[in-house]
Amino acid sequence: MPNAASFRTFGLAWLALCAALAIHIADEAANGFVGLFNRTSHAIAMSHPGLPMPMLSLHLFLILMVPIVLVLFALTPFAFQGRPWMRPLAVIHAVIEIANAGNHTLETILGHTVSPVHFPRPAPGFYSSPLLAAAAVWLMIEVRRTAKNDRAAL
Repeated sequence: MPNAASFRTFGLAWLALCAALAIHIADEAANGFVGLFNRTSHAIAMSHPGLPMPMLSLHLFLILMVPIVLVLFALTPFAFQGRPWMRPLAVIHAVIEIANAGNHTLETILGHTVSPVHFPRPAPGFYSSPLLAAAAVWLMIEVRRTAKNDRAAL
């Protein structure tokens, strides 16, 4: 098994993505994400009657997001220890955040979420999206690198 020092950069990449997500959530909260989300949910509900669509307040958004970020940060020591079960979690985390960053970028390019919901550009969360995507890509690179190291050690 590779020594713990070989997982230092994996741990740093995990930590960077957790920090980028926290910054991204603050960016969304500060720039009107909840209002855009609610307008989008309402538009979807109007075009698809019977489909339950959630509505958020800023308070509820933060109640949902802060514990997620705290749990992800709490897993950081396991990333630095090189626990094998962290790699699948890292892949899931990174893929979700790449999709999240891509979504904010696409919304900014289009100037809307669904067709009836337009907003002044950029989309809420856009400014932190490059950081989020970069940290997610770094984590994916580290997942691959540590997997190769594990195979080489066998």
